[in-house]
Amino acid sequence: MAKKSKQYVNAAEKIEKGKAYSLDEAVALVKELDFAKFDASIDVAYKLNLDTRQADQQLRGAFVLPNGSGKTQRVLVFARGEKAKEAEAAGADYVGEAELAEKIQNGWFDFDVVVATPDMMGQVGRLGRVLGPKGLMPNPKTGTVTMDVKKAVEEIKAGKITYRTDKAGNVQVPVGKVSFDDAKLIENLKAFHANILRLRPAAVKGRYVRSMTISSTFGPGVKVNFNELV
Repeated sequence: MAKKSKQYVNAAEKIEKGKAYSLDEAVALVKELDFAKFDASIDVAYKLNLDTRQADQQLRGAFVLPNGSGKTQRVLVFARGEKAKEAEAAGADYVGEAELAEKIQNGWFDFDVVVATPDMMGQVGRLGRVLGPKGLMPNPKTGTVTMDVKKAVEEIKAGKITYRTDKAGNVQVPVGKVSFDDAKLIENLKAFHANILRLRPAAVKGRYVRSMTISSTFGPGVKVNFNELV
């Protein structure tokens, strides 16, 4: 286990052990305990009662936060013709076809999200070995394989985030920045929490959400009393 910094230890000591804070209290405390020298991200992490070995208990998708994530996303779009023009007009950073695929094959990755029209997936599919491990492969479930490239680019630029359960059934996503007003962070957290509840697989029995924790980039996690959010 990596050794915790003195700043982290000092911050963690201010969290009451075993306590699940109200959302308002948790947001205020996470911001208070942040010690990064930059505008740190604030993440929410869920431990869910899911058996991810079962296909119907794997959560994967995308969600547009009401107030965005605070992160500027560089969007690359594989499209041709009118769809390429739509992507450019919507604010895509890079738009193209084979020339972009070749650049990526040669090790270029100056982008954060890849969108592709279905007819381009023949070319994009060949990039699976390089895009897949970085989590950049377009997927219909996250809205990144679509003919509506205008909507896809606009949503990503507006703060669309993607989520996916890991093998242990955990989900972690950014919900804003330390510089955000508390009210905006709370609105983002409530909206994403409602989305998590909505996605509950029918096969799950008993408790679905086991824990909900928020933290800043380097700061300790603060448990949230998520039962108050139902």
